[in-house]
Amino acid sequence: MTTILSDPTQTRGTATTGDLSLLGVLHGEWVKLLSLRSTWWMVAVTAVTMTLLAVGVAPTADDLVGSAAGAGVEAHGAELVVVGFQIGMVTLAVLGALLITGEFGTGMARSTFAAVPSRLPVLAAKGAALVAVTVLTTVLSLVAATLASAPALSEHGLVPRLDQAHTWQAFGGVAFFFVAVALLALGLGAVVRHTAGTITVVLGLLLLVPGVLQFVAVDWVQDLVSLMPLPAAVAFIGTSGLMWTNEVLSPWQGVAVVTGYAVLGLVAGAVSLRRRDV
Repeated sequence: MTTILSDPTQTRGTATTGDLSLLGVLHGEWVKLLSLRSTWWMVAVTAVTMTLLAVGVAPTADDLVGSAAGAGVEAHGAELVVVGFQIGMVTLAVLGALLITGEFGTGMARSTFAAVPSRLPVLAAKGAALVAVTVLTTVLSLVAATLASAPALSEHGLVPRLDQAHTWQAFGGVAFFFVAVALLALGLGAVVRHTAGTITVVLGLLLLVPGVLQFVAVDWVQDLVSLMPLPAAVAFIGTSGLMWTNEVLSPWQGVAVVTGYAVLGLVAGAVSLRRRDV
């Protein structure tokens, strides 16, 4: 009678992740993300809408210059270029939600978590892939918006330059906010596990709640509105205070608040994945 002995390390590898190390999981999630048509639609919609809005607003640069002169501040063309960031925020939130809720909707999550039983590497890999696509989308959108709006902005010397600190603040602020929103949607998607429900929750947090509360003329309510994700982002995206302002938070406080929302969303998603069955 022959006894067949297997290599314990080989058995552990095939039973858990095998060649699905963190890099392997990341590669798999990267392929998934790029193979989704929704990814390319969201990238295209973000770039096109931000460019069109920048082109539409650029001719009003003379109004911005006049307002800046009256307020005694410097007008920044970068604010006009990023004027469509709230639309980009929505599309990238949808992308972040779809990246994980799509798996629960199709049942692919069962196969994914069978291959990676610890589950958290999957969330980390999805997050890393999402950050990469979000940053690339932001760069594409900002470059297109800058080039398209440059003819109108150049008449007032407002074409953003990379040697200007406020250009980096506005452009970098938009990129950071987009990443935070996408990760927030990813984390909440792991909790809600339903595409429409996740999008409703995220957009309610980003737009509906602050939009409704801004009509409540009570000081503490307005302070609360300033701590919501979008108003907090305005604290560091708005460079001159002419187009957007947050009277409660400084730019770095705004960064901390937005970071907190993204982290809480991811932590909630991680806890949900660990404690709940597929």
